[in-house]
Amino acid sequence: MTIELLRPSASLFDSWAAAVSEFGDGHVDGSGLRAPVTPDRATLDALIEKSTLWADTSAPLPDDIVHNDLYWVVDDGEVVGFLSFRHELNDHLREVGGHIGYSVRESRRRQGYASAALRLGLDRAREIGLERVMVTCDDDNIGSFRTIESAGGMLQDVRVVPEHGDTPVRRYWISL
Repeated sequence: MTIELLRPSASLFDSWAAAVSEFGDGHVDGSGLRAPVTPDRATLDALIEKSTLWADTSAPLPDDIVHNDLYWVVDDGEVVGFLSFRHELNDHLREVGGHIGYSVRESRRRQGYASAALRLGLDRAREIGLERVMVTCDDDNIGSFRTIESAGGMLQDVRVVPEHGDTPVRRYWISL
């Protein structure tokens, strides 16, 4: 495995489209996309434009958006997942989302990709000088909370966030 975080790029369109399609309903956490997602060229072009804007720390953003690095988790040229690294937290991200959100396509789960992606996300947090980061997951996502705990996540609490649905959210802090 040679895992890296890459910015969205047209050069990996086919692999990106296959990864997005594998999520079924089109909802891809950590990708910057919301359901329904059509994995076509227009969607990718919009994602590239959005990711460039959100990553530019000198660009003004709407009040509900924070500067954010959107990455594809790539193994040997294949998009295996997505990671979103938020430079800061707003009120919503403090409740659900945190600094780092990630997802791995179904066919590549339980192979170490989430752990590797989270490690790389933590490296990015260190690069910009954060001392700790918040990472959240659904309470019923055992694989994700084990990944977070293995990376040093300390559980702050488990709570129901009404706009997130009925599934409680686990909120962790990882000291860097």
